[in-house]
Amino acid sequence: MVVKKQKQTKQSINRQELEARILRSAEIVFAEKGYNGSSMEAIAAVAKISKQNLIYYFSNKELLYKRVLKEMLDIWIEKLSFLEKDGDTPEQVIRRYVHEKMQLSRLYPNGSKVFAHEIISGAPMLKDYLVSHLKPQFERDVKLVKSWISKGLIADIDAEHLFFTIWAATQTYADFSLQMEVLLVKTSLDEDDFERAESAVTEFVMRALGAKKIN
Repeated sequence: MVVKKQKQTKQSINRQELEARILRSAEIVFAEKGYNGSSMEAIAAVAKISKQNLIYYFSNKELLYKRVLKEMLDIWIEKLSFLEKDGDTPEQVIRRYVHEKMQLSRLYPNGSKVFAHEIISGAPMLKDYLVSHLKPQFERDVKLVKSWISKGLIADIDAEHLFFTIWAATQTYADFSLQMEVLLVKTSLDEDDFERAESAVTEFVMRALGAKKIN
């Protein structure tokens, strides 16, 4: 029984590892080609498995694409929320938020590109999920920002567009990284570049909100 259980556990781990590899490979292909330009053959080639093996895990391209999108949005929702901890100031919440958003751009650039492709295409496969999962969190976060405004803790700004601006300013380092690489004369953006970007974006936002006195 112990041997059988160990064998099942090893098989389960191997399956999880292969599935993760498939998803990361799909991210690469979808990020480069978009949904319409991608194929199961291309994804299988990047994952270094047969198409038949790929289909065993994901029966078709749409199913795989939706899984990649859902994983990216789940990570986004998990990491990004204007949650106040006891004693937190707006500055601390905002700095933490920008940091997490920049980390997502650094660690999941292909997932971010896939998400961008989907949104640009009108979100045909993601719109319902955006409404059911992202919108409630967005509304909670906007409500918190408006409470800061009413308490005089930050400047009277457009709360909704504050988030749109932060998303645009941070996601550009994933979605348009090539532009930065060309202009900065680099083969790829490194950790120092992301730290520099995070510092700049954070200070832009803090100055606009008046949440921190600038010396």
